Amino acid sequence: MNPELLSYKLSEELKEIELHSKNILEQSYRSIEVCRNLLITLKREVIAKGFDSIEAEIEFFKTIKQAPLVHLIYFSEIHSFEIQFPKADKNSQLKFIKKKIGKLNRFFLYNLDFGQYVNSGAIHFDKEYYTRDYLDSYHITTSKFYFQDPDFCSPRDMLLGKFNAYNNLVTYLDERMSNLENNLNGKEVKQHATEKIHWPFTNSDWVELVYALWYNGLRNQNGLSIMKVSQKLQEIFDYTPRDIYKTNQDIKGRKNSRTLFLDRLATSLLSEMDKSEE
Repeated sequence: MNPELLSYKLSEELKEIELHSKNILEQSYRSIEVCRNLLITLKREVIAKGFDSIEAEIEFFKTIKQAPLVHLIYFSEIHSFEIQFPKADKNSQLKFIKKKIGKLNRFFLYNLDFGQYVNSGAIHFDKEYYTRDYLDSYHITTSKFYFQDPDFCSPRDMLLGKFNAYNNLVTYLDERMSNLENNLNGKEVKQHATEKIHWPFTNSDWVELVYALWYNGLRNQNGLSIMKVSQKLQEIFDYTPRDIYKTNQDIKGRKNSRTLFLDRLATSLLSEMDKSEE
């Protein structure tokens, strides 16, 4: 299982669907299908091969499975929302959007502790949250028609997927409401594909950069966590990092330079500056 390749292929498929769909309903329907198919493939592999270690199981449910799961939940919610959206009467449409946002706010409030755990980048409950051994102690949070199977779910991987998908959904609904308020006739939000930059470096390089940015001041901006900084970079670079905290510990244990990537960046920059001055 190659998580980077899986994530890249999914991202490319979803971009193609977005570019060739007539509207958001068609885009949502086709995206749901792609995500479900990938989850089925991942499930078969998990059942057939299992995991080599607890760390591998945590990484799967916390990171690898999340790529299709978050998109599945997001597009399922949008599809349901757009089908039920009032066809006329601006006030009814605004009321409908506000009601949906209210439901999302109640979800975040109800799961406040889990949200703080995720946003803080904490890992002390990862074993209980993202391995199947604790299903009896931490029951699965049920949710509508989403992809669920006790053999393929950990106690909180679905909740993590909903948490991240709902964050994206709030943005969609805010823009939908803004269109209405600015007299755009309730037009659906056009999903523009963002061309991401390929990350040609290693996972360790990613972690070095994230921690450097965080320590150099980003952690002081609205309590940004390491994971939040990483997620923001993922909006620019087409890459899904792995084991950020563990990798940082490995970096700390290097015998020579502990900032190999940053050293190379500085060397390359200085070299080009020198050339331009010759």
